[in-house]
Amino acid sequence: MSILTACWFRSPDGYDVRSDAAGEVAGRQDGLLWYKDIGKHIHGEYSMAVVQANMLLEDQSQIESGSLSLLDSGPHGTFVGVYDGHGGPETSRYVNDHLFHNLKRFASEQNGMSMDVIRKAFHATEEGFLSVVARHWTVKPQLAAVGTCCLVGVICDGKLYIANAGDSRAVLGRTVKATGEVIGIQLSVEHNASIESVRQELHSLHPDDPQIVVLKHNVWRVKGLIQISRSIGDVYLKKAEFNREPLYAKFRLRDPIRRPILNSDPSISVHEIQPTDQFIIFASDGLWEHFSNQEAVDIVQNHPRKGIARRLVKTALQEAAKKREMRYTDLKKIDRGVRRHFHDDITVVVIFLDSNLVSKGSSWKGRSVSLRGGGINLPGRTLVAPPSTA
Repeated sequence: MSILTACWFRSPDGYDVRSDAAGEVAGRQDGLLWYKDIGKHIHGEYSMAVVQANMLLEDQSQIESGSLSLLDSGPHGTFVGVYDGHGGPETSRYVNDHLFHNLKRFASEQNGMSMDVIRKAFHATEEGFLSVVARHWTVKPQLAAVGTCCLVGVICDGKLYIANAGDSRAVLGRTVKATGEVIGIQLSVEHNASIESVRQELHSLHPDDPQIVVLKHNVWRVKGLIQISRSIGDVYLKKAEFNREPLYAKFRLRDPIRRPILNSDPSISVHEIQPTDQFIIFASDGLWEHFSNQEAVDIVQNHPRKGIARRLVKTALQEAAKKREMRYTDLKKIDRGVRRHFHDDITVVVIFLDSNLVSKGSSWKGRSVSLRGGGINLPGRTLVAPPSTA
């Protein structure tokens, strides 16, 4: 039996089922939807789902729960990453392959988790992808115009670290003791030109450029090209040497780049986890196009944990279909690529918090969890999308 056959089989209900090397179910495939309905991490349970809209899946994501350090004596915790790619899948795949490893390396060097560790991991990943672009410039110059938003959550030592570059979003569901109501609290800071404070920041950083932000087809865009102001990749808007031929003309600026237009510096915050903190929703902006923070929190709060990420994705797709005056069943029949005209790739990870496990997380001695949205990656094979040329 081949390794692919051993790890990917069809269940009696007709869904494609993927398992890890130990035989545990790592996820199921239903057309363009992949999901892991329920799993366990150090601090509780999680649910995960991804739906593809682009010809190649540009969203990437991962959950890592166990050691957050290359050292056995290092910190233990849970890492969540949601990487919403644009212009192609190469940058988001690169981040999925390298960001967590970089974080573990810096956590080992500093013997703990901190905002500085996370920031260094982002910057090392950015520099790594920049080297890929430079290496492939003559044969694949369009890599310079590929990038990804990057949303990360780290639970460690009773703290929740949230780091974001781009417009993905993390929302906390917290119980109000007086009423029992669960309210949504946005934890991440977004970097999208549609937000006035982001436009003001861009103008202050580029006072000599009146075209730094342009309203184009009723959408604010940086240099008329891209909505986000921070990302990993997109080096054509960061380095002058990659904004020239043979890059496609539509990406080339009229005036040379004197200072980086975009940057990869994440907004980072740290939160002490409270007993009233119930869950965190991590999602690419494809979800938030259809839900407010509170609407998403209400869905999670009012339905069973098992399959909740899939429920959020499905409800978003139903909303997308309704906006186009079509049925959800008809939307499901539309193939990838064409589907992008109706909705974006959508990734959702819901992390449930058990306060008892949060307090004991540093002494955890159990089995590590490592899962990527779309399924596990076998050695030499990628089950969801072709291997990155990077």
